Parts: sequence; C-alpha cells; structure tokens
Amino acid sequence: MRIDGSTRIVGVFGYPIKHTASPPMHNAAFRALNLNWVYLPFEVRPDMLESAVKAIGALNIQGMNVTIPHKRGVLQFMDGLSPEAEFIGAVNTIINKNGKLVGHNTDGEGFIRALKEENILPTEKNILILGAGGASYGISRQLFLEGAKKIEIANRTFKKAEDLKRQLIQYFPSGNVEIFPLEAPYLESAMRRVDILINATSVGMKPDEHPIVREEWLDSPFDAVVDLIYNPPLTPLLKIAKEKGLKVINGLSMLLHQGALSFKLWTGREAPLEVMREELYNQFKM
Repeated sequence: MRIDGSTRIVGVFGYPIKHTASPPMHNAAFRALNLNWVYLPFEVRPDMLESAVKAIGALNIQGMNVTIPHKRGVLQFMDGLSPEAEFIGAVNTIINKNGKLVGHNTDGEGFIRALKEENILPTEKNILILGAGGASYGISRQLFLEGAKKIEIANRTFKKAEDLKRQLIQYFPSGNVEIFPLEAPYLESAMRRVDILINATSVGMKPDEHPIVREEWLDSPFDAVVDLIYNPPLTPLLKIAKEKGLKVINGLSMLLHQGALSFKLWTGREAPLEVMREELYNQFKM
C-alpha cells in the first residue's frame, strides 16, 4: 500500500474501535482495484464526536463509516441525510461532498442483499424481529420495501416497539405490523406462524448466553434463521437452528454488503465483493 500526497482517506468512527473488522476488508478492496485510498479506524470518545466530524471536512477526508455508539449522535452534524438515514434516525456512512457532509445508512440494503445471496426472498413472507433498536429500523423498512407480508416485532421495552411500529405505519400506511413483549407466551405463538426469524438483539455475543427463543420453538419449517451478530459467527441461536437442519445466516454477510455499499458511495466504483468477502471471512477463520 502506497501513501503519498494523493492518497484519499476514509475510515470508521467508533468507541471502542479495536474490534472493527472493516479496515482489512476495505483496504483489500482498494488494493484489488489499484486505488490510492486507505481505510483507517478512529477511536472517538462521545465527548469528542463533534470535533471528529468537523475534522472530516477540515482534513478533506472522503468519507467515514460510523459504528456504535455514534450512529445517532452524528445526525446533528450532518448537512443532509439520505431517505434511509432519515427514516432509521441513524447514520452508518458519511460522504464528504465538497465540504458538505451527507449521512447515509446502508444497513437495511446490506441486510436484504445478504438474504438474497442465500436465495431468501422476503416478498409475501411473515417475519419476526427480536429487538426494536436501530438495526431493526433499517431492516424492517427494507423488508417492507421488498414486499414483506407482515412484520412482527418483540422487544423487552414495549415503548420502543411502539415507536418503531408508529414509524413504520407512518411510512407504510398499509403495512401489517404487530408488536408484543419479548416474553415466552407471545414468542412461542409467533414462532409457529412466521417464515423468517431475525435476532436483532445483542443476546448471543457471549458464547454461554442462552438464546431468547427456546430450542423446541425452532421445530417449525423456517425459511431462514438470521442473527445480526457476526462475532461469534455461530451464535447459540444459529447453532441450534443449524442442528435442526434450518438455513442460518449470521451478521458477517450483512457487514460485507453494507461495507460494499459504503465503498461505492465513496468511490463511485462497484466493490470487489469476493475480495472483501475473503478478507472479512479470513478474520473469523470461515
């Protein structure tokens, strides 16, 4: 990798940031296309976020990914937002357009591309999402755009589920949305009638954590069981589903595709997907 006066810089803001899998993936893509670009991780404390965002313009940085805990925090510093970022209320990709910062969110489209890559189509499907955080906003919006028949959302804090439903109905007046508490009786009933199960909570990041859903509830013939967690690649939920012969999808594919979308937003070039995939999956020995 050459660094000179013409090198263009992109990167990722997060706190902490040492765990990020994005720099090797993007830098491999730049090398593959012989682009004089570099992708760097920036550990940005929440109290320094405004200064960090202002530095994008001041240093002529081409763009930035944004990860936890800054996806919502950067909104107030943007000069414009894409429709996706506005709906979700969060930004994961910033583009510097001649000093004007435009916030995008590629999570929803990245998620759909991950599904389609596994030949899972959400059209006319009933879908259960566990969790009503920022990720759920992105994927539920995209699922309705793809023609999902019904979206059911279960969350521990019921008000958050209500907020998400209200937002979805505002944008999709004919959308069929059902919400309920993240509790056994409701979950067991829902698991019998949905086609796709998506875990959008953090439960499963620790290998000894029990899945939210019980093992016997996974006996239904799901089209797919999806976990947005990518580390570990095989969460307890996915392990059980895989043992039952179900198709499982982890968060690595979504990370890959949302990264490829960010790459195109910055460079205007199609991302070398297979190069990025190999570099990303090698980090997790897959």
